[in-house]
Amino acid sequence: MSLRHDANSAVAPGKPGSSIYPDSPLGEDVEGIPTGRQVEWEPLVDYRRNGVSENTIHGAVAWAHGDEVIHSFGGNVLCYGRSMMKPFMLKAFTDELEDCSWEQKAIAVASHNGDTEHVAAAQSLLSEAEWPLMLTPVDVPLIQFGRQVRRPRRWYHTCSGEHAAILHGCRKKGWKRAGYTLPTHEVFNAYMEQLRAYLGKDWKPARIAKDGCGLPTVSNTVAELAQIYAGLVRDKNDDWIWEAMCRHPDIVGGFNRLDSTILKAGEGRVIAKEGADGLLGMAIEHPDYPKGLGIVVKIAHGWNSQATWYVARAILGSLGIELRNPYPLHRQKAFIVPGIVPDNLHPVLETIPTWDEWDPDQDRWQYEVEL
Repeated sequence: MSLRHDANSAVAPGKPGSSIYPDSPLGEDVEGIPTGRQVEWEPLVDYRRNGVSENTIHGAVAWAHGDEVIHSFGGNVLCYGRSMMKPFMLKAFTDELEDCSWEQKAIAVASHNGDTEHVAAAQSLLSEAEWPLMLTPVDVPLIQFGRQVRRPRRWYHTCSGEHAAILHGCRKKGWKRAGYTLPTHEVFNAYMEQLRAYLGKDWKPARIAKDGCGLPTVSNTVAELAQIYAGLVRDKNDDWIWEAMCRHPDIVGGFNRLDSTILKAGEGRVIAKEGADGLLGMAIEHPDYPKGLGIVVKIAHGWNSQATWYVARAILGSLGIELRNPYPLHRQKAFIVPGIVPDNLHPVLETIPTWDEWDPDQDRWQYEVEL
């Protein structure tokens, strides 16, 4: 039975472009590529109203100590690294950007809010005559304040700093800049070399997709992403990436962003980077993990800053790094599922509240209700 498209659908069978669309609304089964239905997402955060669970946030968490995955809570999930992988894409250009300012280096690996300081840093990486080369989609600032309105521009896009830095690096390397976003370009080949430095020379991604900014993104398991992030600790002194992110955390993300706040809380011991659709990567320098600790969180349903913040606060707190609570809870209280940390850290995890004294307690009456 064929798909029942609307009569005027441009993607109906036989119409131009129809061949690139899926064949079924149920999705196809591809050998070796499990979908979100075929992997077991784990519960990470449980929201309860007066003790009864109302919302459960599912996802996956993986811990890697050096090359070894030491804890996996749904870490077999296959996903795309998205913007969480910017530090690794830019590793191919660290020599070319060495003489840039610290602000320019930080914006190169940023997924920024599109504030004035972000736009200025990104634009400074290119001469004005080079600006038309940049291919980020037009966008508005990620966080709008008050009734602020902005006309969509490429520079407001959260990835404009990365694109400008890549174009800057391509010019210095002598690479053509036309087509720099394509998987056939030298930029992508150099990125693959960086990933293979952590995953082995024979590693190949199961899928390559187009990210929201137009650059290629590749598939990894959450456990693989944790191994890659552990490598950031090992190589922290090999280039400027670690120092640039720690020097300018608010350029990496922006006001009240999770990764920027973790960078400040870590005081030089933690690199954190968010990725679209529910990703958080953390590279942690810790005496109990001398080979470098990489921890990656993936939220199943996509971006959820508040739930991811609770998970990050619990994980970092179990390692002795205090991350402030994000926002007052509304109605329900949030509870962390123990599996987000290894078993030996459960006693510490139990001491870290998901609420502060300024949180409202509005999910019950302050007296016993007799039936």
